[in-house]
Amino acid sequence: MSKTEKPLSTLWGCELHESNKEESFKTDDTNHQHQLALRTMCLGHTAKDEFNIVELVTGQGNSNVKAVPIATLHAKYMPTVNLSGLDLHPPVTFRLKHGSGPVYVGAEHVALEEYSDDEELDEEMDEEVEEEEDIVESPVKKVTKNGAGKRKKPEKAEDEEVSDGENPPKKGKGRGRKAKV
Repeated sequence: MSKTEKPLSTLWGCELHESNKEESFKTDDTNHQHQLALRTMCLGHTAKDEFNIVELVTGQGNSNVKAVPIATLHAKYMPTVNLSGLDLHPPVTFRLKHGSGPVYVGAEHVALEEYSDDEELDEEMDEEVEEEEDIVESPVKKVTKNGAGKRKKPEKAEDEEVSDGENPPKKGKGRGRKAKV
């Protein structure tokens, strides 16, 4: 009984602004592996003409906490940033270090659910049974031998040129040959 992982994906997002400068992504679920795949970070339409710096805070407790700026946004120069390829493991906190926002963070929460091969086999068996129920057998058609399906041999043309030693036979247009102009 080997175990494999099945990904479950949901959309995750948050808004950072003056009254809410921090937002965290945490999970209490110990049965699954969790990952946060960042996609975009963008300013809202009411953002002021100022720099907004968003930093990523990782780790737990006061000794392991590290803060790294991951985006500097400005309404005129860079209102959005693509963060595809940045995959994080919880707990993760996003902090608006400078600016008033609003800054929207868009990500994909991926949970890897472990299940055994027995469960997978049960699911496959259920699918096969459903497929068998959907199949309706068509009646067998009787094959008749009345010659309708047979190919006829091509009749030889009587006016074919007989080649003699001096004149080679003319080449006809066959399949794949181009017509001469």
